[in-house]
Amino acid sequence: MWAVYKREMRSYFTSLVGYVYYAIFFLVSAFLFMQNTVQAGENANVSNYFTIIMYLFIITIPLITMKLVSEELKLKTDQLLITSAPSIIGVILGKFLAAFTLFGSSFIVSSLIYYIPLTMYGTPNAAKYFASVLAILLCGMAFISIGIFISSLTENQFIAALGTIVVIVILLLIGNVSQYINSEFIRTILSNISFSSRYSNFAGGILDYGSLFYFLTISALFLFLSTKAFERRRWM
Repeated sequence: MWAVYKREMRSYFTSLVGYVYYAIFFLVSAFLFMQNTVQAGENANVSNYFTIIMYLFIITIPLITMKLVSEELKLKTDQLLITSAPSIIGVILGKFLAAFTLFGSSFIVSSLIYYIPLTMYGTPNAAKYFASVLAILLCGMAFISIGIFISSLTENQFIAALGTIVVIVILLLIGNVSQYINSEFIRTILSNISFSSRYSNFAGGILDYGSLFYFLTISALFLFLSTKAFERRRWM
């Protein structure tokens, strides 16, 4: 697992992917933070910033997951990886941890830095702020798992990225569709599936164990499916 992790981390920075990801994330997040907090004055709302950051995932998450497995399939190195690695689960986890490290490091560092001006210009609610940080990390973790799974289904990185974008958009916006549905049962289901709705539970500064379990379950499920999809290549 750790050999795969180191290999993937190295590949992010021997190519432009890692640098492009960091550049996009830090530039856009800094702008969004200033717009929604410092420059907003009395109308400042940190939860708005974190909500918008979730929509930034539509661009950033596919960027770091699209090649993780699809490139192996395209270059025909998947069979070598399958036979040389101790376990397929270790391969998938190594790739997942590399992507999560790239995502998590940028988000955690930026969140700690952005908290400083909040304390300088006001009295931020630490519980709400760091609960939101945790929610975004969980959301990103789940999206990365989904991106890896979609990448394991195709040799084409563009298709992998496009498929991930579509799924992320659906999971973010599906809760908004519920207002147009008459059935209370269906509205409840859509709300429970929606990542945006799940995030709002944390935005109030409450550690929502149900949402925590939901994000962890989604992550585990799609990592498991990725393992099965990759394992299928052994017999092809």
